[in-house]
Formats: sequence, structure tokens, C-alpha cells
Amino acid sequence: MVALHYIGDEIGAAGWRLAGAAVRVPEAGGEAAALEASRGEAALVLVSAALAPRIDATQLRRATAAPAPLVFVVPDTQGVAALPDFAARLRMQLGLGTEP
Repeated sequence: MVALHYIGDEIGAAGWRLAGAAVRVPEAGGEAAALEASRGEAALVLVSAALAPRIDATQLRRATAAPAPLVFVVPDTQGVAALPDFAARLRMQLGLGTEP
């Protein structure tokens, strides 16, 4: 099993490949399949914040909530896509706010 997979754009993939990660640069429409394939092969899966919105929200939520493998959304290399609001998500999970 590969310890780390990165799913995102070609520039980000090049950097993560240098760090020893297996990488996937999915074609449009193949993002969800890339996520599921990586989840079956890696202990840690990193998904670019620019690519994350192209994955079904329910599927991504389940993947990030699962105990294994760990799945995280990371900043994209261009800094274009914002990261999820983790504070708002935590407040919602604790019942202190409403779901966005």
C-alpha cells in the first residue's frame, strides 16, 4: 500500500511526486473515481481544494469523515480555491450552528 496519494492539478502533482506521493490528475468527470481508487490504495489521501468542488459533496464528506484512510482537502498550488471553513463545520457538528 502506498502511504500517500495526491489528487489534483499537474503542477501540484509534480511537487507531491517529488515528495514521494503517488499522484492522480483526473480528467474532467473522473474526480470521484480517482478519489475512490486512491482511498483503496493509500493510507493518506490529499485532495486539492481546487478539485474538491468537482467531487459530489456527500461522497467527499463521507471520505473525510471516515476513520481510514485519512482524506484531507489541501490548498491548491495557485491559491485560487479557498479551503473549507473548518470552524463552521465544527460548530455545526457540535450543534452550535446550522449546516451551510
